[in-house]
Amino acid sequence: MKKATIILIGILFIITGCRGSKQSETQSDNIIIVDVTANYPPKELILQDFMDVEYIPLETNDDFITMAYIQAIGKDVIILRNRKQTSDGDIFFFDRKNGKALKKINRQGQGAEEYGFLLRVTLDEDNNEIIVNDRHRKIFVYDLSGKIKRSFDHKEDAIYDPVYNFDRNNLICIDYIRDYDEEPSNKFFIISKQDGNITKEIPIPYKKKKSMELVTVDPVTGSGIASEADNLELVPFHDSWLLVEPSTDTIYSYSQDHTMTPFIVRIPSIQSMEQPEVFLFPGVITDRYYFMQTVKKEYDFATKKGWPRVELMYDKLENTLFKSVVYNSDFSNKKPVDMVYDITLINNNEIAFLQRIEASDLVEAYEKGLLKGKLKEIAAGLNEESNAVIMLAKYKK
Repeated sequence: MKKATIILIGILFIITGCRGSKQSETQSDNIIIVDVTANYPPKELILQDFMDVEYIPLETNDDFITMAYIQAIGKDVIILRNRKQTSDGDIFFFDRKNGKALKKINRQGQGAEEYGFLLRVTLDEDNNEIIVNDRHRKIFVYDLSGKIKRSFDHKEDAIYDPVYNFDRNNLICIDYIRDYDEEPSNKFFIISKQDGNITKEIPIPYKKKKSMELVTVDPVTGSGIASEADNLELVPFHDSWLLVEPSTDTIYSYSQDHTMTPFIVRIPSIQSMEQPEVFLFPGVITDRYYFMQTVKKEYDFATKKGWPRVELMYDKLENTLFKSVVYNSDFSNKKPVDMVYDITLINNNEIAFLQRIEASDLVEAYEKGLLKGKLKEIAAGLNEESNAVIMLAKYKK
């Protein structure tokens, strides 16, 4: 492990040592270098120009009313649950093709085969199982009808969140507690689906912990606030994963053969930054466009808003970084699409990301004449109490 760490540090020194050249500000040897303090030129994109977009209205009936917190999508089903705050334990299955309600599972309770507080549901199509991560530091594995198959604890002194499918035999997860360690520690783990044993720890080197928790006081009123950025630190990327440790300058790509490769490097070094630090998080990655977001660690008491974000995009064809905005052309009023923060990313070679569109928003847009095409047809049959519509943004073939 020590040898691997030394090699990775050496790679980072080589990369950052090249930052004086023009090319180093964009791409060098397939590694993108991003200056998080730079003011990049603007660029507008239309989502439908580089992705195929599909809409699936979720069937609404008395037994299937959901706030549509998307968990997974497979060949035949979409799995959703209600948001964390409700914790009612319902797991909804809808048909992948037409949104028809299929079944609802609820194994919430205090028994040995029941979860107490549902954090996330992961679909394992290879084994016909769903994996439920419980906030009470336990993972439950059920078949697709909700019958318990096995369960195991999180490792001692750990809370796994999130937990995703890695390969046929393993899960990949973040130990959430490690984000609050003051000293450097490994937080990415590969664990066995059978018993939860750690298959592999993934070390990411850094010198000093940079906290993602912001505690600040209003100089006028003396009132305080505590908040933290909520960007994803484990991002699916085709058959690989992007690993984000905010305390280091490098975002790594991690493949199923356990190869870790530098993917994006930010400058200036996060270790050299004083408050307010600026962090970098990736989002949707396509063959041409790499979307990402800078997040500044500050809070504005006048506007009551914190963690200001700047949307960036690296264009691989042009070998250039831009400040970007993406529009959905099915809205005539140029509705922006979030490509990093407010989307659901899944490990799927067909689908780049999913997004929930509230029925009430679609009804309002329809009444104002702002919708076009298939989305307009769908909205015509909705009311404000309908379930959400799921937008699938798929990689163009």
